[in-house]
Amino acid sequence: MKITILAPGSRGDVQPIVALGMGLQAAGYEIRIATNAAFETMVRGCGLELFPIQFDIKQVFESDAGQASLESGRRSTNVVRNFAQAIQAMIPQMEADCWAACQGADVVIDTVVSFLFGPTIAEKLNIPHIAAFLQPQHPTKAFPSSHASPVQRNLGSLFNPLTQIIHQTRVWLVYRSAINQWRQTQLNLPPIGINYFKRYQAKVCTLYGFSSHVVPTPPDWGDNISVTGYWFLDEFADWQAPSDLVNFLEAGPPPVYVGFGSMTDRNSEETTDIVLKAIARTKQRGLLLTGWGGLKKSDLPDNVFKIESAPHDWLFPRMAAIVHHGGAGTTGASLRAGIPTIVVPFFYDQPFWGQRVANLGVGPQPILHKKLSVERLAAAITTAVTDNDMQKQAATLGERIQTEEGITNAVEFVSRYLS
Repeated sequence: MKITILAPGSRGDVQPIVALGMGLQAAGYEIRIATNAAFETMVRGCGLELFPIQFDIKQVFESDAGQASLESGRRSTNVVRNFAQAIQAMIPQMEADCWAACQGADVVIDTVVSFLFGPTIAEKLNIPHIAAFLQPQHPTKAFPSSHASPVQRNLGSLFNPLTQIIHQTRVWLVYRSAINQWRQTQLNLPPIGINYFKRYQAKVCTLYGFSSHVVPTPPDWGDNISVTGYWFLDEFADWQAPSDLVNFLEAGPPPVYVGFGSMTDRNSEETTDIVLKAIARTKQRGLLLTGWGGLKKSDLPDNVFKIESAPHDWLFPRMAAIVHHGGAGTTGASLRAGIPTIVVPFFYDQPFWGQRVANLGVGPQPILHKKLSVERLAAAITTAVTDNDMQKQAATLGERIQTEEGITNAVEFVSRYLS
């Protein structure tokens, strides 16, 4: 049985999907990953087929509209509108690429971004459709939408589900015209009204690639939904750490990791200064990950080291604390490491994960990127490296996550569904 997984996004979005694809392929399915060609080495290196699609999330975030989305602050309406503006010109090509990627497939699996395309493609091809998400998407009484607001407050059983419904309606209203035009003119399918998400989510087999120890399965979710555990793609078995990185780690106590993944920042120098001053104020050693986030500094102090990249499964357990943007994949990796986590969210689901970290007692309250300061970051680092209870709870949660078999659970759920 041939499965195409539509996986546009950043490395944090794609890497767990590749891990899931490997699990499905080991179970006997033929797997094709449709994603940006930038991830060709990862996909092909894991023995999976790549179908390149022309969607570059790095280019999206670096655009003016993408930067506006990252800087939208408290209003999720602005996030949706600005992000839509950033990818608007790419939508026709994404529709064509995703359609081409699914030719010959027996099943289509989509992710958060491709959920706008996957259901339509499956409908036209008359094949099963499965959703694989890294953040909660279904309405529930248990907690508010993971995209509702940078300030995550439990609004109770009446209003929590409304936040998700409102968010989904807002998203569909932004993209409805483009998707319906594609359905009608290219695929000869009828348009979809306002109930796009409700139409599909009620019955679609849905996998959630996070831990029930982090987000317990809400009792009002249906049997078509499975919180499987994280989908980790461990890399360091064949990875050799650079000697200068090893020497730095061995030269003193564990450092504080700081990295913001794919979150490009046009004020990167200012952000770097804040980070360096906070590390100095707390008298900690620091490890800066440049990545796409643009952390740059040519004259770092001796107690701070800069790297371009390193596997999280190797690096994070060697840290004293982990400061990151709160992406779903990075959050899972930091929690599995059993190290206190400090989340500096920019937008989208990141505030949700930051608040989950704080609620679980495994990290301080998140610091919105727009409010990042030397004082706030220094206080959070001090708490993370001195709070014994927080460190114990982080270690306990890490041990629980390490025992989970997220990929195995996901494969079994898919196999039962397809049989």
